[in-house]
Amino acid sequence: MPASRAGRCPKPRATVNAEIIAVGSELLTPQRVDTNSLYLTGELNTLGIEVVYKCVIGDDRTRLAETVRAAVERSGVVILTGGLGPTEDDVTRDAVAEALGRGLTFRQEILDGIHDLFTRMGRRMAANNLRQAYAIDGAEVLDNPRGTAPGLWLRTDHPSAVMLLPGPPKELMPMFRNHCLPRLQQLVPPLVISSRWFRCAGIGESDLDQLIAPVYTRYTNPVTTILAKPGDVEIHLRARCETLEEGERLCDEVAGPILELLGERVYSRNGDPLETAVGKLLLDAGANVAVAESCTGGHLGERITSVAGSSAWFAGGFLTYSEAMKTALLGVEPAVIATHGVVSEAVASAMAAGARDRTGATYALATTGIAGPSGGTEAVPTGTVVIGLASAEGVEARRFRFLGDRERIRGLAAQTALNLLRLRLSCPS
Repeated sequence: MPASRAGRCPKPRATVNAEIIAVGSELLTPQRVDTNSLYLTGELNTLGIEVVYKCVIGDDRTRLAETVRAAVERSGVVILTGGLGPTEDDVTRDAVAEALGRGLTFRQEILDGIHDLFTRMGRRMAANNLRQAYAIDGAEVLDNPRGTAPGLWLRTDHPSAVMLLPGPPKELMPMFRNHCLPRLQQLVPPLVISSRWFRCAGIGESDLDQLIAPVYTRYTNPVTTILAKPGDVEIHLRARCETLEEGERLCDEVAGPILELLGERVYSRNGDPLETAVGKLLLDAGANVAVAESCTGGHLGERITSVAGSSAWFAGGFLTYSEAMKTALLGVEPAVIATHGVVSEAVASAMAAGARDRTGATYALATTGIAGPSGGTEAVPTGTVVIGLASAEGVEARRFRFLGDRERIRGLAAQTALNLLRLRLSCPS
């Protein structure tokens, strides 16, 4: 779960927050995704406006009115997308009018524009398009040459600007760019947003937070957000300031001590995934890597080859799921398997050494383990993974115990293997 923290340093002057409300029951199905909010967030951020709340509301007038009423009380900018069409389930205009205590008035100029659009398309306007010619009292009408739904811009008794925009992106984007951005630039004091994005491996979310909280909790600006995924923790810093220089200074002021505390656990300062970071280190060293996979079933190789240009530093790999394939392709002695078990340091080491010998790679990674849900024993429980790493300096193997379902265990095994190689490349013996 994301965790944002506040502290004692003052916020920048006259900051403005925004909320985006996507309207449409179709957005609550697995077939449709709200992409408009991503576009709007990027545009708002260019003005220094932080989006602090997003939601999707079905075609329910009562729920939507309640949501709008709360939004205008707490945020300076409220944007609604969708629900401006001609059908009975398009309730955005009515709901916003209800929330603001305003009426709806017929506008002849809107109807003339809709008539003109249908004429240019060589079609006859349906009677229900008349509903789109009503505007909320006090609203400015935003022209929509690409569709029949005009947008609306309103100011409220609270320090809020409310925008009603059509749902289709081809209509929403030019309307926001041509009509809303100029109005917002007049309304909102110019601010910029500076950011930092770090990714860490080899440390859990709670341990990371305990380590760096004494730094970031002293600040309300930048705001710090921590996001955790299996084997990976992200740290986001966002500062809103009147100048880029001040924002960069504040981000650096907070980032410096955090980076010092985290040390080698930080593998990316620009959001790149771990496989990209490993690839850059291999390229810098003039080295390459091979893989020998058992429990990860090709996941490690897939992550590596997902990086464009990885052919420059990836020699190839072996998917040796059975004992027989470990022997035939990697040269793992049957006696080693019989003596130590297939999930063992001895087998992981032999797999890594065999992959390196057969490919001539500088490094080789090997994974063997029990991803579950069955197959575990008291001595080797489900989630046990052994990772081997071979190089010119020799071979080492480390045992891990991961918790979770099969997918999570396999993902953690691949992440941990990549991180072991990263640490070797960063701090060679």
